[in-house]
Parts: sequence; structure tokens; C-alpha cells
Amino acid sequence: MRKALLPILVSLIFSGQLVTCPDAHAGDFKIKVGGGPTGGTFNIFANAMAVYLPKHMDNIKVVAMGSGGSVDNVNQVSSGKFNFGLCYAVDLALGWEGKLPPDNKACDGTLALGFLYGAPAQLVVRADSNIHSLQDLAGKTVAVGDAGSGAAASAERFLGHLGLWDEIDHPFLGYSAAVKSFLDGDIDALWVLVGYPNRAIIQASVQTDVRLIDVGTDAEKSGFFDTYAYAPIEIPAGTYGEATPACASFLDHTLLCANKDVPTEIVYEIMKSLWSKGGLKAMADAKKTFRPMSVDTGFTGISSSLHPGAVKFWEEKGHTVPDHLK
Repeated sequence: MRKALLPILVSLIFSGQLVTCPDAHAGDFKIKVGGGPTGGTFNIFANAMAVYLPKHMDNIKVVAMGSGGSVDNVNQVSSGKFNFGLCYAVDLALGWEGKLPPDNKACDGTLALGFLYGAPAQLVVRADSNIHSLQDLAGKTVAVGDAGSGAAASAERFLGHLGLWDEIDHPFLGYSAAVKSFLDGDIDALWVLVGYPNRAIIQASVQTDVRLIDVGTDAEKSGFFDTYAYAPIEIPAGTYGEATPACASFLDHTLLCANKDVPTEIVYEIMKSLWSKGGLKAMADAKKTFRPMSVDTGFTGISSSLHPGAVKFWEEKGHTVPDHLK
């Protein structure tokens, strides 16, 4: 695999898909992977990918790029600014339809590779809060994540679907900043879309008792699942302390994606490395949230097109790729 990559990588220098590293030795090339805000789950995966791949693939360097998150990555990968990136399946599907904010331009340059992990919506309030249902959010302040993040986009879609988005203050705060504001009493609730248990919520729960608001029941009753391809899930009891009960919610599917112009063989070889036994272990060691990533989970949750390199990889692994994903 290492020697086979050299002629492919050399050709990429002329296509612009790989960026040369000015101080690198001849034959070394660099790809950019869109992660997310510093310390976030996307960023941790991108960093783990940047550490692992160069150790197992000759002549390749990987740089984890900070970004606003899922929506930002769909746009940046489609434009070619990032070669690879993490995103949510719903954001990618909407990008293909030209329905992704802020400008609703088509993002069909972003192609899916594979499923990484599920990211449930989690609406967090203090245990003694007078917020007990989504309708109680009216007039409250809810931090919804960074601008450009999948969390913020999902909050706007869901609360907008329920007619609540314009009834709340919704500052765009990253999880760390939101937790500080939450503990200072400046905001009433946190909205996150990430694997559980989430470090930011744990940080808040250490200093004050918290509970989760049921968002799954209203999602189901309101037809939200008929409008967007989120999936129902129950967050287990005790996730954020022994007193926290099970809570109905919904999740999105976290994906790795690539620009359409990254050659088939490059995507195929990178996937072979990442989805190898060693690659999966390295990702899971970086954060246990990544444990669901496996050859078996494949392209779960993906409704937009797979990159040709991903089609080759998954078919080689025994998966049948539907025609509409090719």
C-alpha cells in the first residue's frame, strides 16, 4: 500500500488536491481534514486521523483544520478548501439539495465515505429549572453551539419546526463557552448534538445538578422525522449522574467525507488504513465516542452519494452499495 501510493500522490501535486509542504522532503504531500472547534469531538477525530495516517502511509502528511463544524465542513470540502472533513448526514443531504445555510448553494462536491458514530441531541437544564418541556423554552436563552456547527443547524431546524426558534434567545456559543455561561447563570439551557456522555455536560454536572429535556417525543409527534432524516434514540438513565432518568431524543449520523476530486485510489487507501484493525483501535483510543466506527456499520445513515473510493472499499468488504449511493 505504501509504495502504491507514491505515483498517485505525485500526480496529485498537479491536480491541486494535495498541498505541498514547503519544508518537506521531495515526495511528501499534505491533505487538509476539516475538524471543528478546538477540543470538540470532530476536532479530536481529525487530530487522531492526522497522527495515525502518516505513520502507516508513506509520502502523506495530514493537517487537521479548525472549522465551525458540520455545516462549515460540508461547504469547505465541496469547495475544495478541505480535502476531507467530518459532517452530519442530514447536513450533507441538505447540502446536496442546495438547502444548507447560510447561502443554500449546492454542495455536491462533498461525497460521503463512511459512518463514524451517532450524535444525539441533548437539551440540558439545571435540575431545579422551571423548564420541563420544550414549550417552556419560550422567553428563555438557549446556547445552541458555534455558528456553522451541526448542533446549531439541528437546533434551528427542530425548534423552527416546532415554532419555537423565534421565541427564544439562541446565542451561538461553543460548548466550553456555553458551559461557563450556563454555570454563571447567563443562559437557561444548553443544546448539544454529540455522542454521550459529553465532556461539556459532564463538566457542568460536576458543579451543578442537571437534567435532560425530552426532545424525542415532540420530534415524533410533530412529524419531524418525516421531514428530516434524524433517527429516534433513548439516552440511558444515569448518563449524567445517578439521578438522571432515561430521556427520549433523536440523533444524526456522523460521517467522514471527501471532496469529489480526490482520486478514487487515495480515498480507497486512506479508508483501508482508517478502517483497519489498527486504525479503528487508534480512533477508539483517541475517544470512546468513536467505538461504533467499524467495518460492520459501514455507511449507516448515508443518503447522499458515496465517493467512488468508498464504493470500492465497502464492496470489497462485502457490503452491497445501492445504486442511488453510487
